[in-house]
Amino acid sequence: MSTYGTARWQGGLKDGIGALSTKSGVLKDAPYGFKARFKGGPGTNPEELLGAAHAGCFTMALSAILGEAGMTAEQMDTKCEMTLEKEGDGFAIKKIHLTLKAKIPGADKAKFDDCAAKAKAGCPVSKLIKGAEITLEAALI
Repeated sequence: MSTYGTARWQGGLKDGIGALSTKSGVLKDAPYGFKARFKGGPGTNPEELLGAAHAGCFTMALSAILGEAGMTAEQMDTKCEMTLEKEGDGFAIKKIHLTLKAKIPGADKAKFDDCAAKAKAGCPVSKLIKGAEITLEAALI
């Protein structure tokens, strides 16, 4: 499988504006820029999008692992919080925290926790991110 995303940028770092799009068209010219990334302004930013991608990847991986363990989730909600920190002359994502709330009828907590840990370690986005501390908080509801 191969896909792509695109970015367009006009202007300088702090006064410039950008637009992000995806092959599927789910994102089409979504605005992004310095203010959205560092000042809480309107638009999106790379860390927010990476967080959504990581949450989605982890949750899909967990669904597969749960299935192999004989469990099916009624619902899973995952939040992925990215922490961007100053590092040398630039910035780096140093911490990632996944928070999962899952409704799985009849699930064994220990088995669920084991499956969640496997998904955290094994999802492709987790494997891609090097050098960041990835933590997980998983709860059955």
